[in-house]
Amino acid sequence: MDVSKYAALFLTESREHLSVCNQLLLEWEREPSATRQVGGLFRAIHTIKGMGATMGYTGVADLAHRLENLLDALRQRTVPPGPAVFQLLFRSVDALSASVEGAVVGAEPPSDLKLAEDLATAAAGIEAAARGGTSAVRARRNGGMAAEAGRVRPVQVALRRDALMRGARAALVVQRAESLGIVSALRPPLARFDSHDFDGRFSFRLASGASDEQVLDTLKGAGDVDAVRFEEDGVAATVGHSRQIRVDLGRLDALMKQVGELVVAKNRLGVIASAASDPALSEVSDRIARLVSGMQGEVIAARMTPVGEVLERFPRLVRDLARDLDKRIRFDVEGDEIELDRSILDEIGQPLLHLIRNAADHGIETPMQRAAAGKPEEGRILLSASRERNYVALRLSDDGRGVDREAILAKARREGVVEPGAAALSDDLLLRVLARPGFSTAEAVSGVSGRGVGVDVVVTRVRALGGTIEVRSELGRGTTFTIRVPLTLAIVRALLASAAGERYAVPLAYVAETVEFDPRSVTVLRDREALLVRDQVIPTVHLRELVRNQPRPAPPRAPTVILEIGDRRAALVVDALMGQQDIVVEPFDAPRGLPPFVGGATILADGSPALILDAAALV
Repeated sequence: MDVSKYAALFLTESREHLSVCNQLLLEWEREPSATRQVGGLFRAIHTIKGMGATMGYTGVADLAHRLENLLDALRQRTVPPGPAVFQLLFRSVDALSASVEGAVVGAEPPSDLKLAEDLATAAAGIEAAARGGTSAVRARRNGGMAAEAGRVRPVQVALRRDALMRGARAALVVQRAESLGIVSALRPPLARFDSHDFDGRFSFRLASGASDEQVLDTLKGAGDVDAVRFEEDGVAATVGHSRQIRVDLGRLDALMKQVGELVVAKNRLGVIASAASDPALSEVSDRIARLVSGMQGEVIAARMTPVGEVLERFPRLVRDLARDLDKRIRFDVEGDEIELDRSILDEIGQPLLHLIRNAADHGIETPMQRAAAGKPEEGRILLSASRERNYVALRLSDDGRGVDREAILAKARREGVVEPGAAALSDDLLLRVLARPGFSTAEAVSGVSGRGVGVDVVVTRVRALGGTIEVRSELGRGTTFTIRVPLTLAIVRALLASAAGERYAVPLAYVAETVEFDPRSVTVLRDREALLVRDQVIPTVHLRELVRNQPRPAPPRAPTVILEIGDRRAALVVDALMGQQDIVVEPFDAPRGLPPFVGGATILADGSPALILDAAALV
């Protein structure tokens, strides 16, 4: 059977299992007395071994088998897990990940003989210890077997007709059943699973103390399971049809581009229908508008992915950083179920990586320093995600030393980054200083940070995504970076405004409200014109003055858009408001000298181009 066409599926599922392994190892290392993690690790590695063997990836299967032996011995509790064992397990999972990635592209790395020897030595040492106390070990093993046995029930399984790797999937179901108890009377035999006439139906007897619901959940977790039945005393339980398929992201990208073109055409058709005053044409235009809007919503929903898919790799990263830096750091994640467009999710990982490395290196102190400051020896980094209107806020906070504004201000003065007379650094100015290319407060370059590229990269990447970034820091208490990004990039709702004869699009995600500029409500805030709106003083920005770079006329009244990003606001004064419209954000290579308040370009309903304003550069 040619299994090469299943390589992508093998890679995807193996990555999922390896991600679970890293999470379980981190939990287990934090609480070595826990027992549930080792079972989950064993099942994940056992599954990878089975899939690797089915695909013919001998290196993957061999390494997984060696790791499985050590986990099996740990599962029997013949030796307590310790720091050396955990480090060996982490090394093994990393090596297995590299082996999986290489095998799929036909470049599987050579066997790590040192790792194989370490795994064999560890397993042999455990077995030798077990022989020294055979009666106790046998008592534990026999007791465990008795606990697993429970009642015996017949199980019938049917896979979905369109299941890929049907034989491998059936073997995975059997492996999952073995994790619950004793499997016997397998029909057809395991060797028949790879035959061409295997239709995805098989049966076995399961001796297990697990409940029917536990068995159902475990077997269903193998994927592509259409039905599971227990035939005992006339009672049958069935797993419903799975309604999920895997879709290549490239197809979703292409579909999104086509939907974007449909949106532009829909807007254009609406303008033509309005001008023609033809009831039939207007009716068709309205129907097409509804259909395209529905399709747009479905495609965007299909691209939405939980941010946990990016965040799940950071706990392991922080664990390794803490070891390298000789620090104790706890990393927590909140809101990992919040969803973002896949294209944004793929891009946001690198900025978060830079901020996490900076927090671990510059922010969190050593245990001795924290104890001297009256803090717990273990520092904490928290990464949280939350939904705020039409964007997602990602906050990375630490309880470390915070930013020494006086030291940064002094260095900024020496390097000419700020005015010599600057007396203090506000949060906004602090971010601008930290984001200067090459600016760093590190006294020495390390393998983690100190080259002055971290915050610069973060700000550049976030703004390229149409997002914003803020920093809040208190000396001795810690630092918080807040990144806000739109839910999706391809199609956004925008408010159209005009100034100096040109039209501009303002993303609605950052529009709090619209008011009227009344000269009687004008005041001054820190030597800058501001507008008093319901007892709030909001700095003004005149769009005509920005785009023409010349003094503006003083109109008695003018439409004003209140922009809001986090707790910052600005009043954007324009010549006229022209309604709302769904716009497609076109790929945009900014020419040299383009003003910073331009964040992109789009094509309007009448076919003319318009610039998209970057709200972050205006507030």
